[in-house]
Amino acid sequence: MNIPYVAIRNLQRKLTRTWLLLAIVAIVSCTLFASTLFLRSIATALRIGTSRLGADILVVPENAETKARTALLSGEPTHFLMAKDMLGRVRAVDGVKAATPQLFIKPTSFTCCYNVDVFLIAYDPATDFTVKPWLEQNLKRVPGDTEIITGREVPVVEGDAIPFFGTNFSVVGTMEPTGMDFFDRSVFMSMESAYRMAENSIALSPQPITIGRDKISTVLVQVQDNLSPDRVAIRIEHDIPGVKAISSDTVISTVRKQLSGLIHIVFIISIVLWIIVLLIMAFAFTMIVNERRRELGLLRAMGATRTHVFALILMEAATLSAAGGAIGMSLGFMLLLTFKNLLLHYLKLPYLFPSLPDLIMLIAVALVVAVLTGIIAAFLPARSLSRKEPYEAIRSSE
Repeated sequence: MNIPYVAIRNLQRKLTRTWLLLAIVAIVSCTLFASTLFLRSIATALRIGTSRLGADILVVPENAETKARTALLSGEPTHFLMAKDMLGRVRAVDGVKAATPQLFIKPTSFTCCYNVDVFLIAYDPATDFTVKPWLEQNLKRVPGDTEIITGREVPVVEGDAIPFFGTNFSVVGTMEPTGMDFFDRSVFMSMESAYRMAENSIALSPQPITIGRDKISTVLVQVQDNLSPDRVAIRIEHDIPGVKAISSDTVISTVRKQLSGLIHIVFIISIVLWIIVLLIMAFAFTMIVNERRRELGLLRAMGATRTHVFALILMEAATLSAAGGAIGMSLGFMLLLTFKNLLLHYLKLPYLFPSLPDLIMLIAVALVVAVLTGIIAAFLPARSLSRKEPYEAIRSSE
């Protein structure tokens, strides 16, 4: 007995009911798959972005705390300055393992040919631990005075020339995507390059920028292994007046708390929707089995075993659920791609699409859940009918 073939033919006999059940499964699968994929992408971006930053604490001027937090989370270009001697004072604080300066510059324009906001970040090649690991692995040399590294979302390729404040810079590398605009929409250059650019802008740019060599924007700090970043941040603020020490864990944990709240809401909604679909399908297959008692009884009389009848009903449920789940996931994937940028614009959260193995795993799990839902819904009606004797099944339908 070709059970899959018979199951499909049975579903084709009642197309209206089949399409209705298919639509219900598809809508629920679409909702759950899209929301799960979206939240998974945010979590992936937070993990990779935090790893790329490499810093436990950001030390910024006291009045620039909001700007620094916004820049870190949403990559919004910003510019603020503090005295460069803060670097030495931070290094002297008990519990600081390593410290490196960065300079934030908000360009007045990108180029005449590109319409995108970028964030200029200058780093110290000698002490950096944010860009340097990428350089050692990929470029394998220190960029020159007019060479830059770009984030993945900056629309340039290696070899392109970009003018900033009248100085032309050559792109020598593009970093891998992180999902955080702080990296993906940034342009990285050395501190020396930034100072020279500012000096030359007076003569070369209609909108010059003034940055003294005694100025930086932030100090990135790595703390000693046996101490917590929050504790060292308190020490920094106590020992150095006028600065704010922002723990990167605190910034990221704020987003993680928001994400945790969303996950709980999605989980509750998922359970409710799953129960509703389970009940609808259970009711539908109870009706289907009752309608087909005579037919299935005749199959038994013609030689079909109880296992055949039981498997036939479960196969119909599994096929219906698998098809609905596949359609729903495809629709959810397309909707997420369509409205992703709009959601991220309002939520101001990092986002990085999961890797292919993670995506395949998520799709596989979603399909298994969809199929199991159909099987569970049809289990009791199938079991009840398969235990009836052929004569009893035929007579009960009269």
